[in-house]
Amino acid sequence: MPPASPLQSAAKLHQQQDLIPVDSDSQVVDTRVLRIVDANANRSLEGLRVIEEYLRFVLDDPHLTECCKQLRHNLADRLSVIPASQRFMARDIAGDVGREITTEQEQKRPLTESVLVASFQRVKQGLRCLEEYLKTLNAPNTPQLESLRYEVYELEKSVGITFHSQQRLSDARLYVLMDGGDNEQQLISLTQRLISADVDMIQLRDKRLEDGPLLERARLIRNLTAGSSTLFFVNDRPDIARLSGADGVHLGQSDMCLHDARKIVGTEGLIGISTHSLEQALQAVGDGANYVGVGPIFPSTTKNFDTFPGLELLNSVALQISLPVFAIGGIDQHNLPQVLGTGCSRVAVSGAVLQADDPDRMAQAFQLQLQA
Repeated sequence: MPPASPLQSAAKLHQQQDLIPVDSDSQVVDTRVLRIVDANANRSLEGLRVIEEYLRFVLDDPHLTECCKQLRHNLADRLSVIPASQRFMARDIAGDVGREITTEQEQKRPLTESVLVASFQRVKQGLRCLEEYLKTLNAPNTPQLESLRYEVYELEKSVGITFHSQQRLSDARLYVLMDGGDNEQQLISLTQRLISADVDMIQLRDKRLEDGPLLERARLIRNLTAGSSTLFFVNDRPDIARLSGADGVHLGQSDMCLHDARKIVGTEGLIGISTHSLEQALQAVGDGANYVGVGPIFPSTTKNFDTFPGLELLNSVALQISLPVFAIGGIDQHNLPQVLGTGCSRVAVSGAVLQADDPDRMAQAFQLQLQA
């Protein structure tokens, strides 16, 4: 065996001088590693708390707040493998050479979102440091820390998509679902009337048309909505949405999964999910949906349903998530106040507008109620 280098010998001597007992069996651990563990445990826990406060008071999202809180408690539990007393004994604030090292960027947070972004970075970096240095102590919870780090990645994704979706759909209140019409001229006329009535979102939902005609209809609507404030979505078909240049796609529970649809429509395409239970709505948040449709709320004149989760479900979803929520199913001007009473201010309608004698005037009437 070759002789140890001077650097290796010095490191070994230094390590021997920085050991403290961990328990009554006289096991010892490098205090320098304990200092790293202590600093990054504090960094990670503090960062999660900062994130939690944003989710609670800024995003106002009970579901994501609970997810973050559970992560924080799980991390504290994983860290219990190193007794707090040992961390305290190794802590040396006065001797921390990095204590006074700061950057100008750290002193500036122009937006509350800047605090959120910086905190996520702090937590991820802290968890990686914990994961790596605890390996040198043969800590049994290292794999669980890796799992927690991936959970933080998932939380960051859900928070980021929720924030982005709120921005993209901030003014969207009225979502009108329509078929491809009997002919192109009829479709063009109706689409133009809806756009002039300031309908926020239009969805092409047609089970009759073959792929070719469906794509042609989708491209017509896209051309008409381009340059307007009206967003255009295609029902069920990410491929048609992508080829037509639509703003997004809407998927049902039995359609292509969101993960696969995202590969088709890309990162700029919006994806909505139909949900019929609170569990499905929460899953949609985790999967990365940009909005959820919740229903059916009432019996519909355009689609048959076996059950009606109704206003109770809508209220539960509206109270739990801050992702944009659209109530759907049998909504008209008469029962709209009941929908608004749940805290949901977005609706998706079809027959109530399209079967009216004057669709654009009915759409305007809906907008007045929704914006009141």
